[in-house]
Amino acid sequence: MALVNTEKMLNDAKLNGYAVGAFNIHNLETLKAVVKAAFEMNSPLILQTTPGTIKHAGEDYIAAIAKVASEKYDIPIALHLDHGNSFDIVVRCLRAGYTSIMFDGSMLPYEQNIATTKKVVEVAHAAGVTVEAELGNIVGVEDDMYVNEDANAFTDPKMAADFVKKTGVDSLAIAIGTAHGLYKGEVRLDFDRLKEIRSLIDIPLVLHGASGVPDDLVRKAIELGINKLNIATELKIPFANAIKEVFKNNPSESDPRKYLAPGEESIKEVVKEKIKLFGCGGKV
Repeated sequence: MALVNTEKMLNDAKLNGYAVGAFNIHNLETLKAVVKAAFEMNSPLILQTTPGTIKHAGEDYIAAIAKVASEKYDIPIALHLDHGNSFDIVVRCLRAGYTSIMFDGSMLPYEQNIATTKKVVEVAHAAGVTVEAELGNIVGVEDDMYVNEDANAFTDPKMAADFVKKTGVDSLAIAIGTAHGLYKGEVRLDFDRLKEIRSLIDIPLVLHGASGVPDDLVRKAIELGINKLNIATELKIPFANAIKEVFKNNPSESDPRKYLAPGEESIKEVVKEKIKLFGCGGKV
């Protein structure tokens, strides 16, 4: 089937109490691993790329291989821009064939975030593309963007309701205590805040920085209304480790097929475990 937007898959997740996995990809091998895992689990899937990955691989190349994957595997696959930080990259991804866009204006003044996000929504919806936005700041490193703990700001529930009403976004990423990258200490999520946001907002809610969050907290977050979970770091680490192991055992190896294949397989197993945890397996 063709690439789809995230409207149906996320609203189905919201209606039925599970979450869809959104997995960051970087190249052909990572894309293949994620898609194969989702297909074997009969799960809807969101493939996502950051501006940094787009700079590395090119939005046209990424969209092309994602389209091939969607035609080869009979599961709903959305291609999503993660943390789009400019109107220019939004337009580029729309032209390339992305079916879902995240505009991250969380570092902008509130009214400017509303105005720019609303503009993105108007352009994307005209192309049949869904839009995710973010309100509140998530600590850690995402691409070249760093948010330190002092700048951390959890999502204000009433402000979130106002933001959704004024922008018309299709889903909202909220800050309740997760972080991009690896956690340095105990993970603590503000579930009371999540409950209040869920009570005020009727669109799907997104949790960024889900890598490394203990399974019991993930299940609780889904139970309380999270419908999309982003995974990046937990894919990058096993991929890199598998490749390192190849060179540890055979330092003279020079065939990319032989050192990339173990990396691909390592990602596939992680994705399958996440799909089980999120409850989206068998939901196609």
